[in-house]
Amino acid sequence: MKREVPLSLPDVGEREKEAVLSVLKSRWLSMGPVILDFEKKIADYIGVKYAVAVNSGTSGLHLIVRGLGLGEGDEVITTPFSFISSANCLLFERVRPVFADIDPQTLNIDVSQIKQKITSKTKAILPVHVFGHPADMTDILDIALKSGLNIIEDACEAIGARYNGKLAGSESDAAVFAFYPNKQITTGEGGVIVTNRKDLAGICRSMRNQGREAGAGWYEHSRLGYNYRMDEMSAALGCAQLARLSDILIKRETVAQRYTEKLRRLDGVSVPFVGPDVQVSWFVYVVRLDPEIDRDTVMRELTGRGIGCRAYFQPIHLQPFYRKAFGYKPGDFPVTEAAAVSTLALPFHNNLSEDEIDYVVTNLKEVLSKF
Repeated sequence: MKREVPLSLPDVGEREKEAVLSVLKSRWLSMGPVILDFEKKIADYIGVKYAVAVNSGTSGLHLIVRGLGLGEGDEVITTPFSFISSANCLLFERVRPVFADIDPQTLNIDVSQIKQKITSKTKAILPVHVFGHPADMTDILDIALKSGLNIIEDACEAIGARYNGKLAGSESDAAVFAFYPNKQITTGEGGVIVTNRKDLAGICRSMRNQGREAGAGWYEHSRLGYNYRMDEMSAALGCAQLARLSDILIKRETVAQRYTEKLRRLDGVSVPFVGPDVQVSWFVYVVRLDPEIDRDTVMRELTGRGIGCRAYFQPIHLQPFYRKAFGYKPGDFPVTEAAAVSTLALPFHNNLSEDEIDYVVTNLKEVLSKF
């Protein structure tokens, strides 16, 4: 019997509803005390001094790039296998993204390629923790230290992830987490910058609020800024979700383990790789299909059976705008391109039941048998 199994579902309960309702009953809907509470809770959780809540992960990345003073003529080394904002945030300030191909197992930036990409124009490294699996931050930190480079950590998919026991976002110049409804915790829309740098936190805090300094008048603007603020309702939802984060991560780990157990011996499928020194914060559950299998056909078949699924990601360098602007072509980053045509995200959320997992696995097996 056909069922509907959506790709993702937010996990919002009575605690979250009460928190948001409490804000709606207050005098503060924006720029109030709940934002400050959310920022403190995030900073304490990650173990950093400062957190700056914003209206999206993209906004957070943009503010860091601008806050570090990066601009035209500068270069930042990053990955072409990511959501497009991790590269677009550089172009907003006319900084050139310099791509390094990815590791075929983790799908994160291949650290061995970073050194050869460094030039006199390189100002930073921007790793992305793809799907919640931390990048090799130990080696990235070492390269950055020896080369005098900043690290901008795109941890938008990885709150709670750890490498060598250390939380993602805790050691770079600045990191960003995002809270779209399919993330581990959600604020509806929203994100947060975390950093130990007082100067950077202050600049980002000013720029998110139209360039106003703390304590300045409403029409006093010290620098170019933006309306990148998070509202109080979103922050309230975030506080309630953050209080449940440990349980949420356990739930997602359990769903991922069940998938892996059921898919491990399925011909034509490779389950997600997990490195030996990392703790994955499961954002999505993405399998790899063998090269002879047409991933797009599999997606159509699964969708027709009511199973939500999606390709993750399309190579940034092959997006039409990037090809036109920089002359990229197929073959430039072969590992990324091979991953892009073979990855398949299966339904994944906190409360996915064993019956739903079995339905997905059974139907995937039937579809793959046609190949």
